[in-house]
Amino acid sequence: MKSDKVVSINDRAYDNLKYIRETMERAGSFTAVPGWGGVLMGVSALLTAFISSQLPSRNLWFAAWLGEAMLAFTIGAWAMIQKARAVKAPLLYGPGRKFALSLCPAMIAGAVLSVVFYANDLFHLMAGTWLLLYGVAVVTGGAFSVRVVPIMGGCFMAIGVLALFAPFSLANLFMALGFGILQIAFGVVIARRYGG
Repeated sequence: MKSDKVVSINDRAYDNLKYIRETMERAGSFTAVPGWGGVLMGVSALLTAFISSQLPSRNLWFAAWLGEAMLAFTIGAWAMIQKARAVKAPLLYGPGRKFALSLCPAMIAGAVLSVVFYANDLFHLMAGTWLLLYGVAVVTGGAFSVRVVPIMGGCFMAIGVLALFAPFSLANLFMALGFGILQIAFGVVIARRYGG
């Protein structure tokens, strides 16, 4: 004897609404955040942390991390373009544009504060400020991305706050922890869960 399962209209409506909501979320989120690019950025930051810990002056330390920032930006931009092509996600409009524009204010603030800190010999504030503002940029950009991205930004912010209250002698440790280890860990998660 064959028994047909009766599905209530409420269950069917709930399933349909859930499907529609998930589809809209995917359509409205920027999925081209580069996981493997983040891993490469993290590896270069770990190398920079090691190299800059051996440098004899704070000016050279600053120059090393400035070079790392430019390298990381290049790696991140290249990886984002590659991933956007692979997942067919637009970079210049929709969620991609919102993601990019959301990153900019905190990054610009970081650049301005870096110049001010350098001019006033405030090197002890740089690592914490960079980590904190990078975290802010990632949280705001992450509002238009997959859920793990703003979580990563919050972790950067927490490390940045700790670094702001630490002496300059620990700057490379915090930079390695944030821009190195944290970036690698979240890069792996993003790469595995969200396709590279």
